[in-house]
Amino acid sequence: MIKKIDHVVITTNNIENCISFYKKLGFTSKEMNKKYELYTGDFKINVHIKGNELSPHNKNIQTGSADLCFEINKNIDETKKYLKQNGIQIEQGIVERIGVFGKMKSIYLRNPDRNLIELSSYGE
Repeated sequence: MIKKIDHVVITTNNIENCISFYKKLGFTSKEMNKKYELYTGDFKINVHIKGNELSPHNKNIQTGSADLCFEINKNIDETKKYLKQNGIQIEQGIVERIGVFGKMKSIYLRNPDRNLIELSSYGE
């Protein structure tokens, strides 16, 4: 019955910092009537501002409580170099993990709200 994830929702304290961070990762952004969306590939992230969430919403809203993994389409070593060149601090990696398609290599970082972001590659 379920085909795939269409979108996830994160909550931020600072929309400008949040949007800027995800743009560095290759997302495009849209804003309409104080609704913020980030797009990449075939899914999106809806971004709620803490204290101004859309309804219905999570019962226990927290910033920094998400743990998201994104599959990348670049070499993991090139990605690590790109992150460093763009001032994005790496928390851990490159490490080997197991994803939906088997072994992958991952880099961990945090967005401005301290959510854990995993960038993973099944190649090289």
